[in-house]
Amino acid sequence: MHRFLYERFLKCPGCLPEMSLVLRNLQRAVPLRRVPLRQRMEAVRSILGVQKFDLGIICVDNKSIQHINRIYRQKNIPTDVLSFPFHENLKAGEIPQPDFPDDYNLGDIFLGVEYIFQQCKENEDYYDILTVTATHGLCHLLGFTHSTEATWQQMYQKEKQVLEELGRCTGARLHPLSRNLF
Repeated sequence: MHRFLYERFLKCPGCLPEMSLVLRNLQRAVPLRRVPLRQRMEAVRSILGVQKFDLGIICVDNKSIQHINRIYRQKNIPTDVLSFPFHENLKAGEIPQPDFPDDYNLGDIFLGVEYIFQQCKENEDYYDILTVTATHGLCHLLGFTHSTEATWQQMYQKEKQVLEELGRCTGARLHPLSRNLF
């Protein structure tokens, strides 16, 4: 089923998902081709069943992600991903049930692409790691956390399930970002 969605949405130039995925590159530190990340994240949205919601993914450099991290998390260091949910207080994996059309929005994910690039190992594909990191951020927008071992386990299992399904569609071998947190 998801292979069909992948082929339909990603290999058919005129086929668009129901709501928009806004992918902005606001940095120049690392070359970034948005198409591969957009294609994979469209597939991830389909796997999660949230393609009817708007989603913003903003790619930034170390200076910008550090600034955002300092303001919102009081951590004055660059990081890989920060998520800002439109719907707060969702239970893990809960799909929002908006009352109004303007509320069909998941929120925004800021990817520290320079930081992610610097953390990539030689044998890792940069776009694979971007996909894994953006998927982690999307799970946060759907109420998943990793503040305790129990909540981490839920998040890890969801990321694993989504990335395995994506791997069946793309052939990539992707592993959850949260695999070594506890």
